[in-house]
Amino acid sequence: MFTVLELWFDFSCPFAYLASQKAPGLARAAGVELAWRPMPLGGVFRGIGAGEGPMATLGGAKAAHNLRDMRRWAEIFGVPFQVPQRHPMRTVRALRVLLGLPHGCWGAAIAALFAAYWQRAEDVTQDAVLEAALRDAGVPAHDLAAAIAGAGSDAIKAELRRRTDEAIALGIFGAPAWILRDRASAPGAPLLIWGQDRLPWVEAALAGWDPDREPPPGGARPFGHDVIAFRSPHALDVYFDVASPYSYFALTQLRALARVTGTTPRLHPILLGGLFRDLGQVDVPLLAMPPPKQRYVSAEMRRWAHWWGVPFDMPRRFPQRTITAQRLCVLAAEQGFTQGTELATALARAMWAEQRDLEDPDTLRAILASTGLPPGWLERTAEPEVKAALVRETTAAKHAGLFGVPSFVVGGAGGDHGVWGQDRLDLVVRYLAGWEVP
Repeated sequence: MFTVLELWFDFSCPFAYLASQKAPGLARAAGVELAWRPMPLGGVFRGIGAGEGPMATLGGAKAAHNLRDMRRWAEIFGVPFQVPQRHPMRTVRALRVLLGLPHGCWGAAIAALFAAYWQRAEDVTQDAVLEAALRDAGVPAHDLAAAIAGAGSDAIKAELRRRTDEAIALGIFGAPAWILRDRASAPGAPLLIWGQDRLPWVEAALAGWDPDREPPPGGARPFGHDVIAFRSPHALDVYFDVASPYSYFALTQLRALARVTGTTPRLHPILLGGLFRDLGQVDVPLLAMPPPKQRYVSAEMRRWAHWWGVPFDMPRRFPQRTITAQRLCVLAAEQGFTQGTELATALARAMWAEQRDLEDPDTLRAILASTGLPPGWLERTAEPEVKAALVRETTAAKHAGLFGVPSFVVGGAGGDHGVWGQDRLDLVVRYLAGWEVP
């Protein structure tokens, strides 16, 4: 049983700010100790070979999505949020000042410095800003003066480097990083969960869930089990490629999404590799990640399978070309949501849970037969009209500002809302229910 919840953060990370708003309540509810763990995120990035971090190389569409994602989560968490014009700011000075304060001041000091950065958009590189924020947070004047004076000391600099090394040793590659540990446990026992959007996982782990081995306490939690059904008046378009494990996970939950929202999604098979090439992105993002993130993301795929109760087995043959499979999905989508979803899910499951080869024609024919669709469709994938349809869908995805799969576009009176990722289905439901947050 875990007894300590650590939150590893840097003031420059908006998602760490959001996580900091929830951390005290999470720890109180679980009856565990909350330990704040400041770290220089830039130092971690450089230490794991990630350069200046992922934000430095984001394409325009993904950068715009990330900004929307920040604002959406701030709205969900009910906290003020604004991005400073000078973001990202160097926060080494703020981190060093924090390290110089007594630990009894840390909770209030951390809240104050995050507020200065992400609520008031102040320049936290300036001592005057740091002093004002900490003074208003109730930090005693003598403690504040000592922390400011000692922020440049060799001891404080060494402590910050030590924290960088510790974060890297724990497998941390970004913020916010939750580390759950038992003070009596042996080395290697801490559990890493990444992201402000994984609070249900953190709660379940604090309640005894081992995400790497089993479903959460009480059994798997497929999407929609806690959603009160309603009928949405809005259209929903779903863009996917079965080459993506996240498309696979999303497809397994799509019927439940349709059921609880009363909507019939429109399926849009695309060629993910083609979209990546058009946008200048790497063809296989997983293989381009720094090793710690690659290991974590691979483990997180299994965690999603445990959470939702779906089969998963990382394909030994990866990546696979899915152009023919996607053309089959085009044909199935023309038959309607039910047949389109059934075939797409079967194809994705074949790759991501059954160790089957989607480049093998006999495998594709067998999957068509198993879903009651004509095996002769395989020959139809060579027809110019079918080829052109997949190209059109891929081009449409690019023009819609999409950059990955699965992507969901909800059309409402206030305009279209794009949501990326199988882990954002709750946001899709909000938009289908009339949420108008940009």
